Amino acid sequence: MTTSGRQTPGLTWGLRGKGPADVPVEADDPPDGTEGGLLGGTGRGIRVCVVDSGVERDHPMVGPVAQSWRVFKDDDEVRVEETAEGDSCGHGTACAGIIRRIAPDCELSSVRVLGERFSGSGDVLLEGIRWAVRQRFDVVNLSLSTSRDRFVEELRRLADEAYFQQTVIVASAHNTHVESFPWRFSSVISVGSHQEDDPDLHLYNPEPPVEFFAPGQGVQVAWLGGTSIRSSGNSYATPLIAGLCARILSSRPRLTPFQLKNALYLSAANVRVHGRR
Repeated sequence: MTTSGRQTPGLTWGLRGKGPADVPVEADDPPDGTEGGLLGGTGRGIRVCVVDSGVERDHPMVGPVAQSWRVFKDDDEVRVEETAEGDSCGHGTACAGIIRRIAPDCELSSVRVLGERFSGSGDVLLEGIRWAVRQRFDVVNLSLSTSRDRFVEELRRLADEAYFQQTVIVASAHNTHVESFPWRFSSVISVGSHQEDDPDLHLYNPEPPVEFFAPGQGVQVAWLGGTSIRSSGNSYATPLIAGLCARILSSRPRLTPFQLKNALYLSAANVRVHGRR
C-alpha cells in the first residue's frame, strides 16, 4: 500500500498515565486568506486522485498521470486493477485538467469507476472510493455521487475513515435537488457551482450542506482526443476546490481536514474577516 508523507497515529480511546508532553503534535498555521497565505503552494508533493471515468494520459491540459486503476465487477466480485486505459467518456479528464490548472505541480492519479455514457454502479463507486482512501491519497476528487440508500452507511464509514487519516474528499453536490451521497456528509468538503465569470472565484455557502461554490457554468474543460469543450455542472466546480486543497497542503502539509475547511472559508471571496483590509 502506498502511503503519503503525512503520518497518522493509531486511534486512542483515552489518555491514561500520560500527559501533553507524551503526545506532541507538529502543526502548521492555516493560511490567513490573503493571496500569500492561500496561493503560496503549487501542489508539489501532494497526491491527488480523481475517482471518475479515467483520465486521458498526456492530454495537453492534464499532463502526466502518475498511476491509473480501474474498478470492475466480475460476477459478484468487485476488483481493482492497474490499467493503461484512458478515459471512457471525458468526464474524468475534464476534472483532472481543472486540478492541473489550479495545482500544476501536484501528482495526479486516476481510479476509473464510470464506463461509456457515464454508466456505473454503486458497488463499483464504493470500491473506487475505498481504494483511493486506503491508498492514503492527500486529496480525492469525487465529481459524482449515488442516491442509493443501501450504500449510505458504508460511504459514511469511508468518509470518516478518510477524515481521521487526513485524506480530504472533495465531493460534488448533485446538479438537481436530489438527496445523494457522499457530498451530504460533514466529513467531506461539498461543492456546488456559481455563475460568475471569474474562473478562480470560490465562495462560501452560509446555508450548507453544500459548503462551497466554484465556477460551474460554461467552463472550458479538457476532453477526449486532446481537445477541449465548454460544459456546465457541479462536476467542474469540485476540482477547482480540490486543486485549492492541493495548493494549500503543499505549503502546509500538516493541516488537518477541519483546518483546511477553515482555510477555504477564510479565503472565500464573500467572507469578510474583521480587521482585514
